[in-house]
Amino acid sequence: MSSELLVNVTPQETRVAFIENGMLQEIYLEREATRGILGNIYVGRVARVMPGMQAAFIDLGIERAGFLHVKDLMIALGADVLPAISEVLHQGGKIIVQVVKEPVGTKGARLSGQISLAARNLVYLPDQVVAGVSQRVEDQDEKERLRGILEKLTRDSGAGGGAIARTVAEHATEDELALELNFLSKVWQKSLDIKASSKPPLCIYEELPLCLRVLRDFVGDEVERIRIDSSAAFELAKKFSSEMVPELSNKLELYVGEHPLFDMYSVEDEIERALRRKVPLKSGGYLIIDPTEAMTTIDVNTGAYLGKNNLDDTLYKTNLEAASAIAWQLRLRNIGGIVIVDFIDMLDEEHKRQVVRALERSLARDRVKTFIVDMSPLGLVEVTRKRTRDSLSYAMREDCPVCRGRGRVKSAQTVCYQIFREIVRDFRQYQANKYIILASRDVIEYLLDEEASALADVQDFIERPLRLQVDVDYQREQYEIVLS
Repeated sequence: MSSELLVNVTPQETRVAFIENGMLQEIYLEREATRGILGNIYVGRVARVMPGMQAAFIDLGIERAGFLHVKDLMIALGADVLPAISEVLHQGGKIIVQVVKEPVGTKGARLSGQISLAARNLVYLPDQVVAGVSQRVEDQDEKERLRGILEKLTRDSGAGGGAIARTVAEHATEDELALELNFLSKVWQKSLDIKASSKPPLCIYEELPLCLRVLRDFVGDEVERIRIDSSAAFELAKKFSSEMVPELSNKLELYVGEHPLFDMYSVEDEIERALRRKVPLKSGGYLIIDPTEAMTTIDVNTGAYLGKNNLDDTLYKTNLEAASAIAWQLRLRNIGGIVIVDFIDMLDEEHKRQVVRALERSLARDRVKTFIVDMSPLGLVEVTRKRTRDSLSYAMREDCPVCRGRGRVKSAQTVCYQIFREIVRDFRQYQANKYIILASRDVIEYLLDEEASALADVQDFIERPLRLQVDVDYQREQYEIVLS
């Protein structure tokens, strides 16, 4: 299965597209003006202790305080029994924390007291004594080899702390692991030196920029080529790869083509489609994806697909196709948290099991941890997908200023009736001589057409002239009644 990374860099933002067999699978976005804080380490100040929640809010020196639960603090300290949060933290105190989830909506960042610094092959845990290996390393002999190397290195390094070998560390040499461990321990010591000479709140370690982070975290042996369209970013990537991931150096390529890099695989078009609510299926069916604050719902519909045999077969095939498309959309849109999928009702129990298995197989390729609950009697499947950063929709869109994020606007008829009520209310209170109605064009046209009789009745009731005026700057729900 061929795959490559496309890295598009401008002064304002960096975008990374993961292409597999010529098809966009994942898109990563980082904007300089709103650069994320995931992975950053802060010396924070305890702003508020919440005994009832067993948690505290930590001032990080950014817009919203971060949230730290006592279990995320005590895991780092190795405690078996959770104490009361008020016994551990006190308002105004200093604490070192790491961001494990980006701020989302009105929620602040989720924090942990378990500090970790990642390199290509391993993760360094400065406050723990551990030598672990990723669960995705399946070869038991290789697991034991890596664990033995890490036990030796952490014991002999003198820096303290522990380490976990990442999946890509399979077959890594002791020298490679020792080099990374030494580098990360020095980075941590430098962060501690900054902490000692500064006052909180303060960021003492900042995560790598996106163009370098994908080289460290994302790229495996399956990636054949990494194309970068910025010479400055390309040189930075070359320097980083030569020091940290030398096996990638021959995969880096500076793109200098005439056409934009993302246009080669229609990435821009795919991003636009990923922002839409409706996702068409090849069979003629479609998905409706609705994100909310609490969860994301996905509705499966047959649409124009009629099938060739019977109704059960039609529903089954549509659901099978939808299962694959849903897994792709979750990755592409980076939808996290709780996802409720409403598959089309099926009577055959075996068909239900096969649809759930198809969804599991498709999600198995996801880099983000997912969990699936079997189909309920109502045909609903619950999926949880770990949320660490903003979804594509949240990163690229904002609430509509017209409907204020509701997704729908009031009809012209509804706005007309609001205007009638307000005119009567104003008349009873002020009894002005003349009323001017300022509104959008479609509302004024509706008043003069469908509601012309009602408008005349209102004018007869108040016994005052009404003048209508279009304001081209007004959206449908905006209007103003001027009294004179």
